[in-house]
This record gives sequence, C-alpha cells and structure tokens, in this order.
Amino acid sequence: MAKKQFKAESKRLLDLMVNSIYTHHEIFLREIVSNASDACDKLCYKALTDESVGLDRKDFFIELKTDKDARLLTVSDNGIGMDREDLENNLGVIASSGSFQFKQELGDDAKDTDVIGQFGVGFYSAFMVADHITVVTKKYGCDTAYMWQSAGADGYTITECEKDGAGTDVILHLRADTDAEKFSEYLEGWRIQELIRKYSDYIRFPIRMEVSKTRRKEGSPDDKPEYETYTEVETLNSMVPIWQRPKSKVTKEEYDKFYRDKFNDYADPQRVLRVSAEGAVTYTALLFVPSQQPFNYYSRDFEAGLQLYSSGVLIMDKCADLLPEHFRFVRGVVDSPDLSLNISRELLQHDRQLKVIAANLDKKIRADLAKMMKDEPEEYAKFWKNFGRQIKYGVVSDFGAHKQDLQDLLLFYSSTEKKPVSLADYVSRMKEGQEVIYYAAGESVESIDRLPQLEALKDAGTEILYFTEDVDEFAAQTLTAYQEKKFQSALSGDAAPAENKDSETEKQEDGDHKAALDFVKETLGERVKEVRASKILKSHPVCLTAGPGLSFEMEKYFAAVQPEQKLKADRILELNTSHPVFAALEQAVSADPERAKKYAELLYDQALLIAGLPLEDPSGYTDLVCGLLV
Repeated sequence: MAKKQFKAESKRLLDLMVNSIYTHHEIFLREIVSNASDACDKLCYKALTDESVGLDRKDFFIELKTDKDARLLTVSDNGIGMDREDLENNLGVIASSGSFQFKQELGDDAKDTDVIGQFGVGFYSAFMVADHITVVTKKYGCDTAYMWQSAGADGYTITECEKDGAGTDVILHLRADTDAEKFSEYLEGWRIQELIRKYSDYIRFPIRMEVSKTRRKEGSPDDKPEYETYTEVETLNSMVPIWQRPKSKVTKEEYDKFYRDKFNDYADPQRVLRVSAEGAVTYTALLFVPSQQPFNYYSRDFEAGLQLYSSGVLIMDKCADLLPEHFRFVRGVVDSPDLSLNISRELLQHDRQLKVIAANLDKKIRADLAKMMKDEPEEYAKFWKNFGRQIKYGVVSDFGAHKQDLQDLLLFYSSTEKKPVSLADYVSRMKEGQEVIYYAAGESVESIDRLPQLEALKDAGTEILYFTEDVDEFAAQTLTAYQEKKFQSALSGDAAPAENKDSETEKQEDGDHKAALDFVKETLGERVKEVRASKILKSHPVCLTAGPGLSFEMEKYFAAVQPEQKLKADRILELNTSHPVFAALEQAVSADPERAKKYAELLYDQALLIAGLPLEDPSGYTDLVCGLLV
C-alpha cells in the first residue's frame, strides 16, 4: 500500500516534539501507557450501557513485553481499539486527540471516566526512542483489524491484518545505542518497573509484565544452596492512590510510610493534611509538613513544589506554582482531572485552574498551622524551630503582600515568658498605658538579655520580644503594627518606661550637662551624629543607639550580604548622667581636657563593643585602656 503523508506540517512538528517538547526521553512510556489506559476507559464506559461488551472493570489490563534480541518493546491493551478512520484521525494527524473528542462527546458524564490524554501528541514521543513504530489494532464491534506503521516524519501506511479480540498493540523498535543515550535500557525489566512506578503507578487498570526472579532450588543442600531463575507475570502498579482512598481507610502508619518512601525522608512527617474540592476545579491533595528541616533547605539546591498528577498520572515532579514561597517546606501531591495541559505533560499552562488550586492550598495550610498553634502549642513550637524563619520571609517578601495572612502565625522569644510567643499573646499581656510592642535585636537571646539599654524596661516589668534572626527586624518594619500597636525598638533612645518619661526633667538634664556632652561630641567628631543624656540607662554608664531607619543589626546584615554598599546606621552616644563615670568625665573636662578626651574615646569604644560593632582601632583601644591604668 502506498505510504501516506502526515497532515499538519508533520515533519516540522515531529522534529519539534522529539527535540524540544519533551526534555526527558523516558516520558514516552508514560504517554503510551496513558493512551492504553484511555482505550480501556472508553470500552469500560461503553460496557456500562452495552451489556453485549461482556466485560467488567476488573477484566481490563495493560501488558508490557520486551524482546531484547529484536529490540522490541510492546505495550498492549484490551480497550476500545481503532478502525481505519480512527487511525487516520488519531495517528495520521499529529496533535489530534481522540480522548479529547471522547470527553467532549460525554459532556456531563465525562467526570465518571478517567481519560487522560487530551492533546494528541503524546503517542509521537515514542519516536524519541524508536526508529520504527507498528500499531496493530482492532476496534470493538468490528471484524477487521489494521496495522499502522511509520518510521517518522516521512509518513505512514495502514494495512489490514489479523488480530484476536478488540484492543491495541503498540510495538516500538528501539533506536541503536549511542554514546549519549543507551536506548536498550528501556528493554530492561528493572528500568521498565522503575518508570511505571514513577509515572503510572496510579493508572486504574493493572499494568502487567513478565518479570525474572530467582529462588532457591528445591532440594538443594543448606551448606551449598543453589538458585534458579524463573519468570512470572507481575502487576507493576498499585492502581489506587492513597489520597483517593477514604480517610477512614488510611492509617497513620500508611501515611507515614507513603511520605518516607515518596519523599526520601527517614523521619515521619509532623503533620498530614488531606484536601479535596469539587466545583469549578476538582482536585485532591495530600500534604505533609516535615518533622525536620531538610539539610539543604536554605540552599539553592533545595527544590520546592508538589507532585502534580492528572487522573493518577504524574505530569510534574515538583510544581512550585502550587505553593507560595512562605510554605515551600510543604511536601505532597495534587491530583486533578481538570488541569489544562499544553502539548507536554511536563509543562503546565499557568492557567486559572492552577491558580485556584494554589490559592485554596495556601488557605488550607494556613488554617491548619493556626489550628496547631492553638490546640497543640508544643507541636507548633517544634514546627516553628524548623520553619519559622520561612514564615518570617513570607511576611517580608512581595513587599509585604502576605503580612496580614501570616502575622498570626509568628512567634518571637519573650523576655518575661522565656519562650517564643505569638503577637496576640504579647498584646494580651501589655501593661496599662503601654502603647507599643517593644523588641530588641541581637545575635542571641543571651546577648540581648545582657544589653544595658533594656535594664529600665525589664525592671519595670515590661515584656520585650527578642529578635535573633536577620529577618526579624525587616518583618517588624513590614508589619509596622499589630492590632494597632506599633513596633518600637527597646534599644532606641526614647524607649524608657512611661513612668520614667518627663520631658521637663530631660530638658533640664541636657542643659545641666551641656558642656560635657558638647565636649564629647567635639572629641568624637563625625563618628557620632549626636551625644546626649540617656533616658534609658540605669546602672550602666554608656550605650549606643541608632538613629531613625537603619538599626545596628541591619547594618551588620548589609555588611555581610552587600559590603560594597557600606550602609551605616547613625550612631548616637548616650551617657548616663547619674553614673559616677560621667561625674569623672565632667570633672576631667574642666580640670584635664586631654584626659577627658581619652575618657570620651574609651566610652565610645565601650559603646561599640556593647552594640556588637567592630572597633575602628582595636590596638588603639588596648593602648588607651592601658594608658589610663598607669
């Protein structure tokens, strides 16, 4: 029979598909198996209304066979099959989908079937690994079988042939091995089993293959046992995904095992979340919160995203678009028959359905974490230790777009409770007359707790939140306030307890000590923006506070990540005018100005050390201290 030419600019389209659309050649098996599943589904649906079919769902199957000598891989099904017209329309026109047309014809009844292929190019992915394809098929209800053959873009032939029973055999003659690719691996049983379990484990029909196994020979001695190889037909796929089984039928042990096996974690998950929806978009999701932080979580090597399935067929291993950045630690699967696919199942159109699913998952995860915080505070504390920083990043990211959604999930260490607390808990304990949420930033809880600037607030019983991570102050600046209570640094110069604030007294103190304060400012010059009498120091002589905007901890952060910017916070030197050291300074200003200059330098360097800032001249500081000792 004369060879026919493909329609739809076949040569260019085939070349594009083989070389561009699919990035992994192994995908071909998923596509061929999915087509076989569709064929079984079509005849299974017909059997519901046509008793003459004589088959139940349990009677349908997909079979794989290999012939290493002939380099043949065969995928067979006992589904609906095709006649000549179907072959012309489905295989003679690239990008034509019989499955898509079938779903259109079903209309409202389509939801009861599990037809996967909807674009019509998946079959041709087989040409990535095969140099010749033969399709032997017989349509249910027809007497004639047909053979379709093609070696690629140059065309195809259709001839009549013999075949027992309805169904289709797709026979691939694999390409010769090259240095870059070993096509013969697709004839190995272990490789085929691996691909079926990876991509097609949840196809609803059994996928069978004869596999080789070994066993001990009967009667062989215990001291020198002998083994023999035998073959048996084995079902390669599990067929029913755990996420599609009723919740009441799945045990915690099964969830834990699924998580460990699926996501290569040796620890059980901390949290399991089942989500399902029907309506504009129908989907099922099974989500897990890990019980420990992955070792590479905060590195570029970590890949976020959920596994995405379409009717049980894996179409994307890590779909990052399904999770917001602040929940990137969540693992799991999403399965939906409603996703719009483009010509490769490896790539999804960023369409409305995907966005609807992602928005709903965001809400469900948030609600579950809020429930854990309320009902299981100890469990939430464990979660926060692992992934709290990520939630804070979510507050700051996208210019604070998610801050309202995430603010109630935040925890910060409390100076009075000695543990991380929520903002809501902090506000509920605020003292009468307290108008702001006090916080202090530093390298650790211990170092913050020793800061002299906090002494007055702590003695007054005021609760202070300790910010120990780089992102904390940025989060507070992004939030600006919580329940109309603004954030204020307890390290700022005006963070004194309300009962200590008296503007008239402060003005008088500044006036009384103006000569000494001006002297220190003149001595230090541009190194400090201002020298003033402190309102926050109690038993310590000196400290540094930062001017508006950039804090000292922010300065350290930018020095580490963007040193070329050389961003510096304004330095305000605060002196405790009630401290004996200040009295000695004032006396030296009038009696021994040179010694007073040394005092000023010493106090400034001590303030830098307390703030955790580098000394400008460590050697000079040492000489200064030693010089004042003799």
